[in-house]
Amino acid sequence: MEVLVFSTSVQSMEQVRSLKPKIDSLAGKGQWNFALDDTDRILRIVSDQVEPHVAIRLLNQHGFECHELTD
Repeated sequence: MEVLVFSTSVQSMEQVRSLKPKIDSLAGKGQWNFALDDTDRILRIVSDQVEPHVAIRLLNQHGFECHELTD
């Protein structure tokens, strides 16, 4: 499984709940979570089937900033 890490502009659990069905669909059987207490409001996706640009586009389409964090 690959771990993708993104900095986002998601700020609340309400926003996470609104994104949940979309990210569930994107991640398939993978796991994902937000760390809203982090200054970068991190989204982590653990999956072998998610391309970073697709996750970024998904969040952008719903009005959120999203940038992949790399090593």
